[in-house]
Amino acid sequence: MPRLETDIKLDYKDVLIRPKRSTLKSRSEVDLKRTYTFRNAEKSWTGVPIIAANMDTVGTFEMAMALCSKPHQWIVCIHKHYSVQEWKDFSSAHADLLPNVSVSSGSGAEDLEKLKLILESCPSVNFICLDVANGYSEHFVAAVQKVHKMFPKHILIAGNVVTGEMVEELLLSGADIIKVGIGPGSVCTTRKQTGVGYPQLSAVLECADAAHGLNGHVIADGGCTCPGDVAKAFGAGADFVMLGGMLAGHDESSGETLELTNGNKVKRFYGMSSSTAMEKHSGGVAEYRASEGKSVTVPYRGPVKQTALEVMGGVRSTCTYTGASKLKELSKRTTFIRVTQQINEIFGKAPNEQEVKQKQSNGKKE
Repeated sequence: MPRLETDIKLDYKDVLIRPKRSTLKSRSEVDLKRTYTFRNAEKSWTGVPIIAANMDTVGTFEMAMALCSKPHQWIVCIHKHYSVQEWKDFSSAHADLLPNVSVSSGSGAEDLEKLKLILESCPSVNFICLDVANGYSEHFVAAVQKVHKMFPKHILIAGNVVTGEMVEELLLSGADIIKVGIGPGSVCTTRKQTGVGYPQLSAVLECADAAHGLNGHVIADGGCTCPGDVAKAFGAGADFVMLGGMLAGHDESSGETLELTNGNKVKRFYGMSSSTAMEKHSGGVAEYRASEGKSVTVPYRGPVKQTALEVMGGVRSTCTYTGASKLKELSKRTTFIRVTQQINEIFGKAPNEQEVKQKQSNGKKE
């Protein structure tokens, strides 16, 4: 029999964070670094827990060069379509970045064989991201168990799921970090095509609670449109936040760059289950399935460094509003309030500061 759950589930747009008394004098006092020790790999990592998504147009080696070192110290999940030789070349040229990059893989036999070759060539890589759209299948659970057995000392990211019981199963199967999110991404159409999903804020709250009970960790994957959403994800208990669309359109993003008739530049950005991605990597959309992503153009935004600093600055500001001197304290200091309106848009949606600078630069060229 079908079931209907009547509890209200919320997204980032449905809440704001309530401010609290703070002793902090400046945003510069806030420490965004976290140190985590992972339950299955028994390995520790220290850095800023924001991750560039393993998408063609985001998870690039160029993005790793920009974000994995100081002052950012983020993680970049490299997309799975680089060759073994390209990994070797990157590894030899940028060995210092390898602890902060993740190699991505599907769950098929060919994927796992390629994963093995990459890790043999680049042993300093810390993270493996085992990534499928539907993390609920028995086949995927078996793949998680197999990969953990093959690489027991690597930190294993697995997903995607949105419910506590599946978070627990994947952690008990060998994963260290669970990716949380089905359908919230800006170029994902899974909810439209399948009717399946879960509002992202509630998913993060519930999955983080389940994971932390087993000394596991979660990534809030998808749905962030601004630095405030990143802060809400951390406030909801996410250990990491993964960004895709917010990092698209930069110099370090791959994807076609187009110049419009007005002189403005845009870059191509597409979901990894879109027809664009499947035509590029699989020869087209198989007859038995449908595309669950879309292809869009986003404004060209120049180097990613400024966007990364803007995100980090926003999260630091959230911490000062809540009295959290460390990112670690933010979830303990967070009280969400339900709202009917987020921002005042009487003058329209404010552009990103880099978009303004780019328009000014284009104007000077004309």
